[in-house]
Amino acid sequence: MSGKILFYLLTTASLITVPSGHAQQAKKVPRIGYLTVPSASAQGPRLEAFRQGLRDLGYVEGKNIFIEYRFAEGNLGRVSTFAGELVNLKVDVIVSAGLIPTRSAKKLTDTIPIVMTQDDDPVGNGFVNSLGQPGGNVTGLSTLAPEISAKQLEVLKEFIPKLSRVAVVGALTLSGNALALKGMENTAGLLNLKVKALEVRSFNELERVIEVTKGDRSQAINFLPSTNFLAERSKITALMGESQLPAIYCDRLFVEAGGLMSYGPSHTDLYRRASVYVDKILKGAKPGDLPVEQPEKFEFVINLKTAKQINLAIPQRTLMKADRVIK
Repeated sequence: MSGKILFYLLTTASLITVPSGHAQQAKKVPRIGYLTVPSASAQGPRLEAFRQGLRDLGYVEGKNIFIEYRFAEGNLGRVSTFAGELVNLKVDVIVSAGLIPTRSAKKLTDTIPIVMTQDDDPVGNGFVNSLGQPGGNVTGLSTLAPEISAKQLEVLKEFIPKLSRVAVVGALTLSGNALALKGMENTAGLLNLKVKALEVRSFNELERVIEVTKGDRSQAINFLPSTNFLAERSKITALMGESQLPAIYCDRLFVEAGGLMSYGPSHTDLYRRASVYVDKILKGAKPGDLPVEQPEKFEFVINLKTAKQINLAIPQRTLMKADRVIK
């Protein structure tokens, strides 16, 4: 009798424990693909802001979520290859850090959700139907904010009260840059400034453009957003220091690399907010139903060391407006 009881107990235990273990093995851990042009070290605070956002939402990397990182190390030709790898892995979401990663991923899949950490014109670049109703497999954050370009000119005018001519450099045909340039041209008249746009796509073209700028008697340079510029920011800021021309950028990373000043969206905030989109999609939301959000936080950063290097005195009222001053 005791032998039969033991048999039934062992059988019952096996019925209870085996399905439970099987369920744990069968439970799928979500996998995110993270695609970006710069190196991991260059992403630094932005990547950490994204990961912290996930942690705040209850995700523990390696336990209840996996992240497949793909860093192109500044090599634009590798982005498409890495995008293909993530698509072949059938990740649950692709987080695309910038225009080129988003374009590369979008070209290869219309089913895997794509969350942009930043894009200066998602509609103009063909990623979404509209900001309010994306309608496809792409959503996320946009850096599109008309007031940015106007504010950059205002800051330059504060720095240099006698400023009358500004050179605007960048890839002028990009949709977002075209909008930014239009905003600058509209604001320039109100500030009694003349703006000259110059096509520049890489560091190698910049030295020639600086000479053209000096010949035109431009007194400052406004850099439009560019993945290439960001990757080469140390060389760019060093060259600008040698030229003695004041320059403003849209990203604080330039100022941290020795640039004079920047005004633009807080990219760490954008990357943190990207984690919210990932969470919603993993919980069943469709990317096409999630509106693209625009910047909520902006930051103004000044490098005092660089200002001294180019013999530029910064008004006290301007310093007081800065979110961060690098000494």
